[in-house]
Amino acid sequence: MQERATATVTGTERPPTEWQCVDWRKANKVVSNLRQRIFRATQQGDWAKVRSLQKLMLRSYSNTLVSVRKVTQENTGKRTPGVDKVVVKTPSLRGRLVDLLMTNQPWKARPARRIYIAKANGKQRGLGIPTIVDRCLQARVKNALEPSWEARFEGSSYGFRPGRGCHDAIERIYLLACPHKTKKWVVDADIKGAFDHISHTYLLDTIGSVPGRELIRQWLKAGYVDKDVFFDTEEGTPQGGVISPLLANIALHGMEEALGVKYDSSGNLRSKRAVVKYADDFVVFCESKDDAEKVTGELTHWLAQRGLTLSPEKTKIVHLTEGFDFLSYNVRHYKRTRTRTGWKLLIQPSKDAVKKVRRKLKEKWLSLKATPVAVTCTQLNPIIRGWANYHRVKVATRTFQAMDRWMFYRAARWAKFRHHGKSTAWRSHRYWGRLNPERQDTWVFGDKRTGVYLLKFAWFTRRHHILVKGKASPDDPALRDYWHQRRTAKAYDLNAKDRRLATRQGHVCAICHDSLMNGEVLQIQHILPREDPRRNDETYQRLAHLLCQQQLTTVQRQRTRAGCQPVPACEETDRTGLSVGA
Repeated sequence: MQERATATVTGTERPPTEWQCVDWRKANKVVSNLRQRIFRATQQGDWAKVRSLQKLMLRSYSNTLVSVRKVTQENTGKRTPGVDKVVVKTPSLRGRLVDLLMTNQPWKARPARRIYIAKANGKQRGLGIPTIVDRCLQARVKNALEPSWEARFEGSSYGFRPGRGCHDAIERIYLLACPHKTKKWVVDADIKGAFDHISHTYLLDTIGSVPGRELIRQWLKAGYVDKDVFFDTEEGTPQGGVISPLLANIALHGMEEALGVKYDSSGNLRSKRAVVKYADDFVVFCESKDDAEKVTGELTHWLAQRGLTLSPEKTKIVHLTEGFDFLSYNVRHYKRTRTRTGWKLLIQPSKDAVKKVRRKLKEKWLSLKATPVAVTCTQLNPIIRGWANYHRVKVATRTFQAMDRWMFYRAARWAKFRHHGKSTAWRSHRYWGRLNPERQDTWVFGDKRTGVYLLKFAWFTRRHHILVKGKASPDDPALRDYWHQRRTAKAYDLNAKDRRLATRQGHVCAICHDSLMNGEVLQIQHILPREDPRRNDETYQRLAHLLCQQQLTTVQRQRTRAGCQPVPACEETDRTGLSVGA
């Protein structure tokens, strides 16, 4: 692919792409506007216009730029090659890849590379990793296909959809499982190898004659290579492909209609059943055990049309007093005599989730036993912050306190290993103290010399998550303000300084003016030079996407090497509309 990517693009008036000179603000806006137009045309039922706009999206230069950036810079698998063993790491190669994708030559999908990752139950899950070119093409096709389906997807679907996530699914379960509600029987279902067994025929028939259909068919039929041996794929979508989650959602669309779930004009539930679905994981709430058994039979028939089956070992019917696990949470009714119903709903971290994070933290502690304390804290803090932020939206106080006691025990063992000849009092004085200036806690583990300290789970207090309303989608132009407010709320997950900077900037990137909370890594941008004593003053700092900051820095270096003056801070400020002070 690298030789093909370096080929000169002929027959086009567009000059070669200079990756470091791309106007990302314009590219993102073009893609966003096209997605909204496709969404609106689908709502209106104007299918001719939908197809025309989808073709325009597939030919769009901005869509190609955004797709290459997502695959080669943003996605976690950006350094994972396909069967061609090619990765794109440099700006020049990204520009050449864009030019390659903009040619009008026919494409033939290559097989995926099979790799294996460990599952929670100790088994391995096979992933199919397409080549970089195929992943970029998949991202382009996804931007053309997804808005149309976003206008049709059910409101109970929360997995792998823009603007939705696990917390929305858990909040929906909370509303359905309250003790005063009547749906107390739950079908806790599990589809057996959902991604591996989806029927290609059903999927292609459901998608219909959309632009890019032939490419989708090729990706489904491309096969995979495992240990240099090629295998055909007659069913399933490769886990690891950019478009695979969308295809899985399309295949599982229509579950509410099949089960007779209905809503009134205001979006309120008006049926004896309710569904909460996150990709291939879902639960069905029923009013009686007999109805729950009927649901199991109906789902078996409905899934068979898609080439899928329920796992008999993992699918079960439970009462809310028994409880069930969903997305690392445990949902259960507990007896409480002082309540109106005599029961209280608790949604808290599941035992399996606690065991899994303890295992991960223990492995990290053992691997860091020979490293300095500052490095140890820096390595452990992201795990603590991520797990606590995920579980803080529900009842987790006792779990967090128990985790802190366990972490204190691990830290004490770490310190004893490092200084086995010293006394407990000496080690306590060396590594524990009031290191967090915002708290009165005198037993904080860390490095007193640098001020780096280990976070505590209990510091992450409960924060209520607001459920996304109905079928709302970020591609709906009528809900632009609504989605801006939801993205702004995500800033609470940032540290205190980043939150202040984000608020001052209106929660947009200081460089590209896109939303700060779009999933990209953030970085503080210093406006003043290193030698200026005011450099660390927040007045002269801005918050930007890491990739935007890297691009700006590269452009400044190129101008300096070319003998040009770098862009003054005042000009940068004028472009972003931010005040940096006198």
